[in-house]
Amino acid sequence: MKFTQTRLAGAFIIDLERREDSRGYFARTFCQHEFAEHGLKTNIAQANVAVNLERGTLRGMHFQFPPKAETKLVRATRGAVVDIIVDLRPESPTFLEHVSVELTEESGRAIYVPERFAHGYQTLVDNTETTYQIGEFYAPETEGGLLYSDPRLGLSWPLPVATMSEKDRNRPLLDEIEAELKQRMAL
Repeated sequence: MKFTQTRLAGAFIIDLERREDSRGYFARTFCQHEFAEHGLKTNIAQANVAVNLERGTLRGMHFQFPPKAETKLVRATRGAVVDIIVDLRPESPTFLEHVSVELTEESGRAIYVPERFAHGYQTLVDNTETTYQIGEFYAPETEGGLLYSDPRLGLSWPLPVATMSEKDRNRPLLDEIEAELKQRMAL
């Protein structure tokens, strides 16, 4: 695997190192030793899959508050997405800044999302499937989210939103939750 540090400390783009032959290719998608060498958490509590039927589907911007903050390793295993992460660490010099990356089945590229980051994506084609390896168990009592269209975040989605959950569509604006967010995300 090839690890590329993003401008948000602790967040990495991970590309496959393919071993190709007449059968196709083989590539490692996760290795505890390689992740640890880059200072990344290696615990995987859950593995999830999301199938998105329609191009333009948006999921996000999701996170869990400490002490149940999640790491995520996200990959498009069928189709393609634009994936966006937002730094929610109040002590970070990049607090509320974001990184956007395209993940496709052809590239096999993944993004490692550190704890205390919001995460979301939009599908670029119909029938897109994403897989997640998550470092903490789902805890609904610590669940949070940001509004995907909050002007303060300045997130740029490539397509009009075709489908999304009511919960995601009705997330509060950052101005309404910033004080609580900073308090609950602080170390």
